[in-house]
Amino acid sequence: MAKPPVSSLRRYVFPRSGAKRDDVLSGPGVGLDVGIARVGGGRAIVSHSDPVHGAVRHVAWLAVHVASNDVATAGVPPAWILPTILLPPTWDDAMLDELTSQVDSAARELGAAVIGGHTGVVEGLSRPLVVATSIGVGEEDRILTAAGARPGDAIYMTKWAALEGTAILAEDFEDLLLRRGVPRSTISSASGLMSMVSVVPEALALASAGAVHAMHDPTRGGIAEGLAEMAFASSTYIEVWEDRIPLLESTLEFSSALGFDPLWMISSGVLLFASPPGMREAVERALSGTPHAEIGVVRGPGPRVLMHRRSGRDEVIEEVHPERDELAEVWRRNPR
Repeated sequence: MAKPPVSSLRRYVFPRSGAKRDDVLSGPGVGLDVGIARVGGGRAIVSHSDPVHGAVRHVAWLAVHVASNDVATAGVPPAWILPTILLPPTWDDAMLDELTSQVDSAARELGAAVIGGHTGVVEGLSRPLVVATSIGVGEEDRILTAAGARPGDAIYMTKWAALEGTAILAEDFEDLLLRRGVPRSTISSASGLMSMVSVVPEALALASAGAVHAMHDPTRGGIAEGLAEMAFASSTYIEVWEDRIPLLESTLEFSSALGFDPLWMISSGVLLFASPPGMREAVERALSGTPHAEIGVVRGPGPRVLMHRRSGRDEVIEEVHPERDELAEVWRRNPR
């Protein structure tokens, strides 16, 4: 659920990107979650792959939406899905039926077609692992990346920090939450957050309105890591205030019961974006009906993130931390 440290990624992953091709517009890098390749006629393919292993009940549905979220942050609608479904040795037809039904359902919700993939059985797995690749095509000169944030931009987020993590905990750690005093009604309400994991509608609306310089989907590592990745991708200094970051009461109760920091908890379903000055009305129109908040500002060159914590102690992030995620810690302390 976490990644190797960024020093390892920079040494062994990012530079090993195969042949140099003139049609590659954006490849692997810190905070860059999509690959972009020119296909001619002023158009480019945008793609992203992501695994989901930290959830149980909606693992395949989540995989499709999480991968597609990143494509949408480029301002491009996801069109094609390639899922890889890896089953544990204890698999049965009911498990495969459930997983493929989830893939089909998520793809239909997005208006995307499943055009390939792989299904196999792997020794050593205790539960299914699903990897989804999402692909879309957009106009080359209108594609966005997290590298586009600029000094003076306002930093916004949609929905609530730790949205996905809260939903996963409600579904897969219900027994533990109950034992630690969280009311069943709170847990049941939080499980419904899973239906809000997609950011495709709001990302496409903001891009269409021309209201953003950069968008990012804060998955593993949550809001804090998402901001750090945007700062590093765009070489900017971002300042945010914790008391402006929306949090649900259920998330706060789960955090107290399980001992995690909501700002470092996986947050699929949230869209972080940098909006240029004078675009507030365009943002409001594009996000009509979607909860959102202005949480900070791009101050200048970086990379650096300054988070003013409610405790009064500032948190300064001067490096990305792909190895850190609070959901992974909860799983390690409480294996299922």
